Amino acid sequence: MTRAPRVAIVSTYPPRQCGLAVFSQHLFNSLRELGGAREVDGQRLQVVAMDPGQYHRDYAPEVRLQIRVHRWTDYREAAEFLNLSPVDVVSLQHEYGIFGGEDGNLVIHLLKGMKKPVVTTLHTVLEQPTPGQRVTLKTICALSTAVVVQAGRAVDMLADVFDVPREKIVMFPHGAPDVPFLDPAFYKKCCGAEGRRVLLTFGLMSPNKGIEYAIEAVARLAEEFPDLLYIVLGATHPEVKKRHGESYRLSLELLVKERGLQNNVVFHNRFVSEEQLLEFLVSADIYLTPYLGKEQIVSGTLAYAVACGKAIVSTPYWYAGEILAEGRGVLVPFRDPAAMADGLRPLLSDHLLRDRMRSKAYTFGRRMTWPVVAGSYMEAFVDAFRAYGPQAAEARRWARATYQPTLPEVNLGHLRTLTDDVGLLQHACYSTPHRFHGYSTDDNSRALLVTGMNWQLMADESIWPLLRTYTAFVNHAVDPETGKVRNFMSYDRRWLEEAGSDDCHGRTLWALGHCVNHMPVEPLFRLAARLFNRVRSPAAAMRSPRASAYVVLGCIEYLRHFAGDTEVRTLAMSQASWLAHLLRENSTGDWTWFEDAVTYDNGRLPQALIVAGSHLKDDGLLRDGLRALDWLINLQTDPEDGHISLVGTDGWCRRGQERARFDQQPVEIPALMDACYEALRASGEKRWLASMENCFSWFLGRNDVHSALCDLSTGGCFDGIHHMGVNQNQGGESALSWLMSLHRMHLVHNEQTLKATPGKDDEVAATTR
Repeated sequence: MTRAPRVAIVSTYPPRQCGLAVFSQHLFNSLRELGGAREVDGQRLQVVAMDPGQYHRDYAPEVRLQIRVHRWTDYREAAEFLNLSPVDVVSLQHEYGIFGGEDGNLVIHLLKGMKKPVVTTLHTVLEQPTPGQRVTLKTICALSTAVVVQAGRAVDMLADVFDVPREKIVMFPHGAPDVPFLDPAFYKKCCGAEGRRVLLTFGLMSPNKGIEYAIEAVARLAEEFPDLLYIVLGATHPEVKKRHGESYRLSLELLVKERGLQNNVVFHNRFVSEEQLLEFLVSADIYLTPYLGKEQIVSGTLAYAVACGKAIVSTPYWYAGEILAEGRGVLVPFRDPAAMADGLRPLLSDHLLRDRMRSKAYTFGRRMTWPVVAGSYMEAFVDAFRAYGPQAAEARRWARATYQPTLPEVNLGHLRTLTDDVGLLQHACYSTPHRFHGYSTDDNSRALLVTGMNWQLMADESIWPLLRTYTAFVNHAVDPETGKVRNFMSYDRRWLEEAGSDDCHGRTLWALGHCVNHMPVEPLFRLAARLFNRVRSPAAAMRSPRASAYVVLGCIEYLRHFAGDTEVRTLAMSQASWLAHLLRENSTGDWTWFEDAVTYDNGRLPQALIVAGSHLKDDGLLRDGLRALDWLINLQTDPEDGHISLVGTDGWCRRGQERARFDQQPVEIPALMDACYEALRASGEKRWLASMENCFSWFLGRNDVHSALCDLSTGGCFDGIHHMGVNQNQGGESALSWLMSLHRMHLVHNEQTLKATPGKDDEVAATTR
């Protein structure tokens, strides 16, 4: 390659406030300045920004695309964008927490779709990862052309823990600013610390920083050094603040007051500019990192302190142990204020000792300046480009193998339209809520399931208000004395019955079990668990097939969170056994079903047996469920065209009689799809995925009247197919059926792509990319 490679950086990026965003901006600027090339034309250098929001940030011009971190389709689209862009190499900055999915595994969609070399920088490498973390990082490394680490220990850990070939790993340090070796005394006035001995800790604040131990160490030194000033610089980490507010910072401020250190400790609760940060760093006599865990493999703040030539006292996390070796700093034990004070005391007392340590750190830090680091990156990009060329055909083969059909975006607009401050309204006149019919617990339980699935898929906190609304409705529906569930409520908030049907009760139990397994908000999780146990007792006596199926599904969801609850396990087995008994008693010859009629929401019955058989390790239940599902799918498949043709509500399908073709209801589709999904999980047979896609296409127009049922403009769904065509109303049950099916398709395609990780042969090929 005779020219500098064109590079796209995939990472968080300012104005997002996090250390990785700052790193990526410095890398971008330093790459831009190499060779005097200062243009930002979107050709030679560009950025793809990871964003947890909804495209609302005011990014710089170099940001050409945003990826919503919890949308798996955005990763696939980003791969297509980069493949068509005039870039030669993709520089992926990896931290588990910046990508969506379990252990950040959604980034695998991006890597599997790439047809260009990828150089991945790992900012976290764990010695004892969880199984999910290990699989995710191992796959990322397999799909990357080269892997960059910033510490020698990380090389050994990648090779030993993650089986990454050593020849694929390159190491160069974390970048840091190139500043002169300056005397702190001349800059203390800028920080209001003139005449003081200054300790500094900076960075986004979170409980793992160990600042409380540093404050305790200062308390041991304050009497001996009354001019001592400890500056804690940095805003609370946005994710910590979102979930816990300022509780950690407030606890630190309270500790300062309790120790009488108001004149010795100061907090600057803000995210400072680079210029301001360097002023604070230069003015500090000693830099202090009291972090709590040894596992930290890199620290940008410590790299900055070394490059600025600071005397440093630190706990012995991995990166500190490596970078502060040979007298470049002092290491003290974790969570030991006395030892920390002992480490600080000589440096506070002896400025010559302090200056010798500063000089060693500054000399070492010259190799960490951004111009040097950017040059190393550019060499790695050139090497990756050259290595990747012969493997381009393999990359194209891999991309074809992981192709996924386009799915409609999830649109909750109509669901929100039908939902008021009470709950979800049952019916609509066309797409307008019809208040006359009021509400039902049936629909609000389904809505609770859908919003739980939405959280599984997107982890978007904007769904929380809907989760609270539907949970509140279900809470109100449960009789606190009997545990029975009321179903119908008028628009003026009057219950129209003392107790609903067994089916309603079972469906509510199912929704609550799903909440226990997936609820993101702790108070709602606790409420869901309490309600589940309240409605559980009446469920034991239910003998309606669908009620039994819902109870089984709810119990298994609950057991996925509370695996040791023997009472719930017993209830699940009892109801599943009852369903299996019904199937055996009613099945004859060409009729493999639980009753003498196939009616509505039919797929839930075999789904319950499949789920119970799989989770409870009962092969008989699993075989029965698969057999019944096979029969049901065959019954509702058009023999000539192969499309799904549902049993209609106008007469159902009774044994020995011709089945009704109309009215076909959307509620049957998600039941079939979920049953096929569980069959896919239990058996691994791809035919069940094909059946799911065939069922889903019913909404898109592959049905008896060749008309789409989903309304992509509203996010709703028409109320079924009758002999005159499509019912134009868009009620609650139909909207929920569509959304449940759409979420299931997104979830299953995401899972299938992530499941198709490289095998041995593919992994060997991928590692040479």
